[in-house]
Formats: sequence, C-alpha cells, structure tokens
Amino acid sequence: MSTSGAGREQGAPGARARALAVLRVRSRALAVALLPAAAAVILLVGGSTGHMTGPGWDVARRIVTPLAVLVLLLAAGVALVVARARPAVTPTVPIAEESAPDLYRMVRDLADRLGVPAPSAIALTPDCDSWLEDRTHPAHAPPPPEEHDDVAHVGRPSRRAPAAPVLVIGSPFLWWMRVAELRALLAPVVAGTGPAAHPDIAAARRFVRGLDAAVAVTSAPDRGPVSRAVLAGAGRVARLLLHGSRVHAAEMERGVAAAAAERAKAVDYGLRIVAQEQVGLAYAGWDRLLTRVALPAWRMGRWPARLNAGVVAALTELSRRDRLAEGFASRLGERPACDLLEEPGAVDEATSLLAARLFHGGPAETGPDWSPVHWSDYPEEVVDRKWRTDAARLHRILDALRVPPADEETRAPDGPTLARVLTHLSTTPDLPPAPAPAVVPDEDDLGGGTARSAALAARLTAELAREEAAAAAAPAGPQAAAASDPDPLRDDRALPLFPLQPPRTGRELLADHITAMVCCAAMDTVGAVPGLDWLDGPTLLVGGARATDLPPQVLTLIEDGDPAGLRTWLARQGIRPEKPVRLA
Repeated sequence: MSTSGAGREQGAPGARARALAVLRVRSRALAVALLPAAAAVILLVGGSTGHMTGPGWDVARRIVTPLAVLVLLLAAGVALVVARARPAVTPTVPIAEESAPDLYRMVRDLADRLGVPAPSAIALTPDCDSWLEDRTHPAHAPPPPEEHDDVAHVGRPSRRAPAAPVLVIGSPFLWWMRVAELRALLAPVVAGTGPAAHPDIAAARRFVRGLDAAVAVTSAPDRGPVSRAVLAGAGRVARLLLHGSRVHAAEMERGVAAAAAERAKAVDYGLRIVAQEQVGLAYAGWDRLLTRVALPAWRMGRWPARLNAGVVAALTELSRRDRLAEGFASRLGERPACDLLEEPGAVDEATSLLAARLFHGGPAETGPDWSPVHWSDYPEEVVDRKWRTDAARLHRILDALRVPPADEETRAPDGPTLARVLTHLSTTPDLPPAPAPAVVPDEDDLGGGTARSAALAARLTAELAREEAAAAAAPAGPQAAAASDPDPLRDDRALPLFPLQPPRTGRELLADHITAMVCCAAMDTVGAVPGLDWLDGPTLLVGGARATDLPPQVLTLIEDGDPAGLRTWLARQGIRPEKPVRLA
C-alpha cells in the first residue's frame, strides 16, 4: 500500500470511529431520559398482571410514574430547543452557477479527479481562507430545485440524500491567484466532501452543531427573566453534552482533514506548495488594505466598492517594494482566477459591502450616509474629507478650551490656522479649568506627552465617543428593523463580527488630528494634494512626492512640546502656518 493510501486509511476510519463516539454520547443521553419511563412501564405492567402487588409496589408506581413523565417532558423540551436552534452560518456572498459557470466547472472537474462528491454550491467570503460549510439545517434550506444552483446533483433533486456542503472561497484568492493556483489550493478543501458524505460523520456533525446552536440560544442576553429561567435547564444539558463530545468531535475533524489532505496529494501537489506561498502574501496584503485603506473610508461613511481589485494593486506594490516578493508580480501575466466569474465587478462590489459589514458594522444597504466610493475618487472623497473633518474637530475643541490665536498672527485670522495649534502645544501649561471628559482615557494612552497634549487628547477622545454614541442612537430608517431580526447574519447588534483594530489611543487620535491640520494647510497654501498609497493608506503629495517624514515631527510636538522640527519641515515645504485653512 502506498504512503498516501495508508495515510488516508488512517484518517478516514479514525474519523468514523470518533463520529461513533460522539453518537454514543447522544445515545447515552437518550437512554438516561428513557430509563425512568422504562421503569414506570415495568411497574405498571407488573401491577396489571398481578406480579408486582402490595403497598410497596403501589408507592413505587406513584413515585416513578410522575417522575418518568416529568423526565420525558424535560427531555422533549431539550430536544425541541436543540431542533429549533439555528446553527451559525458564515455570512457569505452566494455565487450562482449561471454567474460563474467556469468556476463551477473547475470545482466539478476537481471533485471528479479526487473521486468525491462535488460541493452543492459555492459562496465567497471577504477573508483569506476557504472551507466547506454544512447548510443542511431546515432553517438554511436551499430554494426549490428549479431555482437552486446545485453542482453535485443538477436536475436530480432527492429527498433522502443530504446535500453536499457548500464550498466557501476567500474572495482575495480569486483576484490574486491564478486559475491553476486556485485549483491546487482548493483540492484539499474539496476532498473533504468525501468524509462529509459518510452517514455517521454527517450525523455527528449535525448533533454537535445543534448543541452549539442550543447553547447560543439559551445564552442570548435579550430574553426576559421567565424565558431565561425556562431555557436555563436546556442550556445546562446542552453544555454537558457538548463537554462530553468535545474531544471526540475535535479528533473526528482532525481525521477528516488528514484524510482529505492525503487524498488531495494526487492532484497538483507541487503547484500547491507554490500556491501556499501566495496565501501568506495575500493575507498580508488584505490585512494591510483593510486596516490602512478601507477603515478610514468606512469611518467616513464610504465603503470602497472594489476591495478585491485593490488587494491586487496592494500586492503588486508590495512586490515592487519588497525584495522578498520579487518574482510574484511576474505571475500577473497568467489568467487570474476572477476570470472564472461572469461579472467580477458585481461580485467584487458585493463582497466589499459584506467586508464593510463584518469588519466595521456598516449598514447592509447603501444610503445617504453609507455610499460606495471608487478608487479613482478615494483621494478627493475620503482623504480630503477626512483631513478637513478632523481639523474642524480639533479647532472646535480649541474653541471650547478658549485657546487664543497665535502670537505670530498680527490680526485676527479669517479662519482656523495651524499656528494656533503649534503655539498651544508648545507653550507652558496654564490651562483654565475645563469640564471632565465624558470618557476618561487610560493614563497609559496619554503618558509620555506634555500636559497640554494630554488634555487635548482627552477632549478628543471624549468628543469622538459622543459622536459615535450619537450616530449609534440615530434612527436607521428602513434598516432599523434589522436590529430585531432573528437572523444572526442580519442582527446589527452583533456587528462588527471581526473588529479590525482596537480603539485608538488618545495620543494616536491627537497625532491624526494634528497631521490632518498640517495636510489641510499644505493643500490650501502650497497646492499639495491628497493621495492614496495602497500599503499605507491616505498620504500627502507635495510636488508629486509622498511626505513620508511628517509623522516623526508631529510625535515630537506631542511628546516633547517642541515645534522646532515641525516648523522646519513646514518652512522647507513652503507651508505658512499662519494662513487660514478651509475646514469641512
């Protein structure tokens, strides 16, 4: 027997053995629930036949029979909660077969080469990962056969055979990887449909997913005291069963993964090693694009409509800058996997909106305060607006602190000036008493700076907290009903599911606002323009070149109260800080 075959045999039987162990936990629970009923039946039959008579047996029947009924009712209640609980499903963008026939054809051919059932459908997720997802629960039932895009059983609807899992593909893979690389990468994933079709493994997975969903239902915080009390017992039973089957379920999944990996070695194994290198690169570029480029736009109420196309630009730029990525850009001459889609632009837009919803908590539909932005409009509609909004917020706080104009301003300025900020942060602290901020920042966030910078950072933190609270309390119009939607995929209270970054510290907020003020002064006095860097996000272009040496000067002003470095930088660029700037 070959090494590959031996490994497969070790994985599949082991997974089936663990699945049976999980099912034995279910059988034991059922036996415990039926044991009092069995005892009651024996006592009742014995009494009716005259074999168990006497006062002692009568007392036993009076005790055991009500106990058996109570246990059966409790067991039925737990079973009902488990059966009605909706297992969690990953939010995805479904891909119909008519919108991606080449992609479905490639997956079907891959399944044939592996000798496993093809996935029942394909969906995309805005993440750098791919997996199979079971959606056979009645709550996730597909549409009727004539409307359902089924790869595995086209034209053969079956009431008995369970549907194959759904293949979920990370959308960045489709845009960055080539067709051959994507096929090699998906081989181990598609191979997992073979073990998933085994009845014991499928039953064990359904049992565990049902228990997990029941625990989530009984732990929901938005229930009344009566509902919580009723569901508390079902939750304890579900947790006990989960605890008893956790180890076996984990080992079962390891066995399934091992069997799928061994089977996939027969298909594009050498190319898969190269494709795995692209996975790490795609993850780095996707993370950088979301945190540096998409997040500022989301905070401004705009969502980039071509995130997947942007990750290609970001990775191409990384290939140009990083010697470790040299040679990766040469692959761009081959056919990209997104060509397997009929309308890649529409799919990119749908996954981009889903990414904004998952990672930022944005609305599910566009509106006046939540609209798409294309990359060509990003500098003007996002970067410029962000800088002027931040600068306006900074000057509102200076007005609240009654900060006077700078000494270098010979007369009252016609508008806000950068000189006012520089003078305030570089003078000896003599602050008037001010109301305590609504949100008290962590001392570690403000440590290492002057007293004036710490006070200004605290006010900025409180102001942003008030703005976010007001935005959250504002009515959402037609989307307000989504807050009470029982579907967890559309429950706005659960969003964002995957926050990209922790809240910014007070020092980071102050640095961002001072930088925004400097950029506004540069745009209004020397004709600098906002720009977009695919790896670093918003950037200032002075004379067509990126201003990369600005952040250290801003940090020196905040931490030491020394404006000399920043003033020298402004003089070198020809920026006059005493000139008023235009704010949002």
